[in-house]
Amino acid sequence: MRKIIYLKTVVCVLIVSFFGFILKAQPTHTVTDAELKYKEAKDLFSREMYALAYPLLKDLKSNYPDYTRSNHSYINDEVDYCYIVTELKMMHSVGESDAENFINRNKNATKCELMSFHLAHYYFLTENYQKCIKYYEKSANANLTNNEIANAKFEKAYAYFHEKNFASASPLFKEIIQIKDNKYHNDAVYYHGYISYYNRDYNEALNSFKKIEKQVPYDELVPYYITEIYYFQSKKDEALNYGTATLKDRKNIFYEKDLKLLLGQLYFEKNDFANALPLLEEYAGSAEKISKEIQYQLSYCYFKNNNNLKAIEGFKQLSTEKDSLGQNSMYLLGSLYLKDNDKPNARNAFQYSAYNGSNATQQRISRFHYAKLSYDLGFQDIALKELQQYLNDYPNSEYDTEAKEILVGILANTSNFVDGLTLYNSFSYPTATMQKAYPRLLYGRAIELINDQQLIAADELLTTIINKTKPEILLPYVHFWRGEIANRQQRYDDAVKHMNIFLQGNVASRGEANYSSAKYNLGYALFQLKDFKGALPNFESVTKTLTPSSSALEQESFLRSADCFYMLKDFTKASAMYDLVVSNALPQSDYALYQKAMILGVKSSNDKIKLLSFLSKQYPNSTLLTQADMEIALTYIDDEKFADAVPYLKKIILSDDAAGMKPKAYSKLGLAYFNSNDNKNALVAYNQLLDKYPQSSETEEAVSTIKEIYVEEGKPDDYVDLMRSKGIAVAVSDADSLSYTSAFLKYESGDCALAVGGFSNYQSRYPNGGYVIEANYYTGLCNQKNKDWPAAVKSLDYVYNKGISKFYESATLELARIHYFELKDYGNAKKYFESLNTNALNPNNRLEALRGLVRTYYQLKDYSIANDAAKELLSQKSISTDDKLIASLVLGKSQQLNNDCASALASFKIVSSANKSSWGAEARYETAVCNFSSGNLAAAEKAAMSVIKETGSYDYWVTKSYILLGDIFMKQKDYFNAKATYESVAKNSSIAELKDEAQKKYDLAVASEK
Repeated sequence: MRKIIYLKTVVCVLIVSFFGFILKAQPTHTVTDAELKYKEAKDLFSREMYALAYPLLKDLKSNYPDYTRSNHSYINDEVDYCYIVTELKMMHSVGESDAENFINRNKNATKCELMSFHLAHYYFLTENYQKCIKYYEKSANANLTNNEIANAKFEKAYAYFHEKNFASASPLFKEIIQIKDNKYHNDAVYYHGYISYYNRDYNEALNSFKKIEKQVPYDELVPYYITEIYYFQSKKDEALNYGTATLKDRKNIFYEKDLKLLLGQLYFEKNDFANALPLLEEYAGSAEKISKEIQYQLSYCYFKNNNNLKAIEGFKQLSTEKDSLGQNSMYLLGSLYLKDNDKPNARNAFQYSAYNGSNATQQRISRFHYAKLSYDLGFQDIALKELQQYLNDYPNSEYDTEAKEILVGILANTSNFVDGLTLYNSFSYPTATMQKAYPRLLYGRAIELINDQQLIAADELLTTIINKTKPEILLPYVHFWRGEIANRQQRYDDAVKHMNIFLQGNVASRGEANYSSAKYNLGYALFQLKDFKGALPNFESVTKTLTPSSSALEQESFLRSADCFYMLKDFTKASAMYDLVVSNALPQSDYALYQKAMILGVKSSNDKIKLLSFLSKQYPNSTLLTQADMEIALTYIDDEKFADAVPYLKKIILSDDAAGMKPKAYSKLGLAYFNSNDNKNALVAYNQLLDKYPQSSETEEAVSTIKEIYVEEGKPDDYVDLMRSKGIAVAVSDADSLSYTSAFLKYESGDCALAVGGFSNYQSRYPNGGYVIEANYYTGLCNQKNKDWPAAVKSLDYVYNKGISKFYESATLELARIHYFELKDYGNAKKYFESLNTNALNPNNRLEALRGLVRTYYQLKDYSIANDAAKELLSQKSISTDDKLIASLVLGKSQQLNNDCASALASFKIVSSANKSSWGAEARYETAVCNFSSGNLAAAEKAAMSVIKETGSYDYWVTKSYILLGDIFMKQKDYFNAKATYESVAKNSSIAELKDEAQKKYDLAVASEK
């Protein structure tokens, strides 16, 4: 119900001053008559002179006993009645209770009905409408004047009206309307009109309001209703004309604000936005709160009158609405932002509209614009998903061609290579433009896999580029990375081939794929192939000089050049170069000193031993100490100083860090004792070797020497018994050898299916055969190639559990890789990497173990241990850029946990500036988190956006970054963009916990905005 003016009847009581005098004389009968005062009071009461009657009636009421004795008791009831009515007329509050008591006690029905009439009127004046109704219903009209009856009907009708009992009020108002001269006539017309208006009987309402439209006070009140009734009757021109004329002709209009709003809406419906705007604007400016409909109309008027700033501010306030009004607001808001080239806000506005299905056409257009703007702004993951879904939902739409062209752009330029390849493969017939972009996608994803150490998968993609596409300018870089992978996998012939192809292309640098790196890699591969003459010029092409400021690659190349001279026996040049490394105190100084000792050993064993001994003092933490001890021992053995070799060999055996070298130490210790004619201790050393490392390559030599000892001592049977006790066959049967060799030939030919069957058959027939370890090792490699991970683990684990053997290191490395990359079992990966790190003799395998350990500790979030492993990794030679990056990431995470964000930012910067893999994504995200926690919101937003734009393949970090962007908007109280960001994640993310987090934050943003 609209606001109503409640009218009161103003009761004017005429107080007449009575001036007179009382003659002081002897009382007469007239004056002393008992009824005299009563008659005077009654006369005044009947003439409605209540103020004069009241003191007389009060005096009479206090002297009731005198009148009783005078036999005038009938006067008492009349006095009581008049006194109480007078109280009511004079608005004495005590009259209310006195009247109610009178009605409840008095047995005179007529008096009770009259008292009810007066009490009802009193309640009407005091606005107690419920009691007003109650007592009017108890009154009767028999003893009332016509005027009193009419007044009572109006007051009763108004009381019903006030209590919203319109059904009872209406007929009473109608009766009053018939009495033209009644004081309530116009009031009755108004209220009857209002009830008709309320009941939507607009014709009757209009008829009533028209009668009093010029009558005070209704001339200020009913024009609004008349205008509104015209509107409801669809007489919009009449409504507009009447309302406009009213505003022009009348100064005071009770519902002026509402009338202006109605006229504004009428102009709005007629698309007359110029006239609508000031009316709607005035209303909105004076209202404490306006409805969403008015907000929309006002904003739309701003929009049509080219006041874009106010239109934007208005439409933004409707972003939470989920109906058609909300959708249209967001659609228009997006258009306005686009007009101002504000793509970020336009994107969010179209997002709201895209999620609203009220208007199918607007939703379709909004979805396209949302996807397109996501692409323009670098939100590649969302653009891919939205465009793919758009093409699926709206085939052959008006934006079909443009959508596909945008997808081509994404495929060509995005870092979201995983989704890009998935999307490309979803097209049955990729367009020519898509086919042109395909090599880039393959190449980009291959680099990501290389950064993640998934070399086999990366090589497969690079091979696809060569075999199935036309890579054009990418081809040389493809060969560079295939050469890099071949080097890491120790396929040096392939590395040489691919690096030469890259260098022949004479192309510009592309990140790590550059001339210097290629020359180094080529030199390294040739060096491993023992082509030292071929390797040397490649290393020298990187650098021939060395200074403390030389890059890591230059330092490594210089050292490798020295190694080439060493292997070519140009010891003078080699020695001078090693001296330069040591004098510059480079990280490889211990190695250079070791090599220097080896050169000295060519001419002087003593000088060699002396320098190797100095190595342990100069570099007590060097990883070469065990190797130096072994070299000293071997030098003594070569010089037939067997006793001098023993302490160094025993030192190796007792060392905690030399597990991989212990089989050789036992073997050489036995040899030293044997050559010293101490067969007893020789046998002890050899027995320990057989017990602890039965599968090592040194076992064969040990068995040969043991046999020689027993034969020399004339105990051949004891030798046979000893071999049997160790589980060693004295001789391998021809059948055993033939069965194994047959399977191995299948393996060498690349037929893994037949090879696995052959190896299985061999193990069934010869469970304790001489080639069981070999059979399990090659079976494991075949199963690994076929991606049968459980079978591969079973076979390789057999080799691992047999201890040190010539297959131990390779099997352990593959087990670690399978558990890390394929099974994501970081606990077991840790076990194998740690074992390899402890026991590996091959420096490449030990380096791989350290790489794996850093990554495994990182995955297990054990950053303190990861830090230690990372530092050890950084101390190694020939580490890759990836090794340096993961070490920096681990360091940054540790610093961040210690609330040292300043240091963490420096560490994360090293990673993010050079890496676009998951590490780079995490480093960028954590950079954003550090900046956010430090209050640097601009830097936080920039870092979060870089995750989204530069490392789109990593959904977890991308999604986390979106949520952080929402947090940044919330911090800035930019609820419009915060809601849009959270809602996007809540609707699109496939990561459950992040989806829930975003939804909760969206709800909080909505509540905060309200």
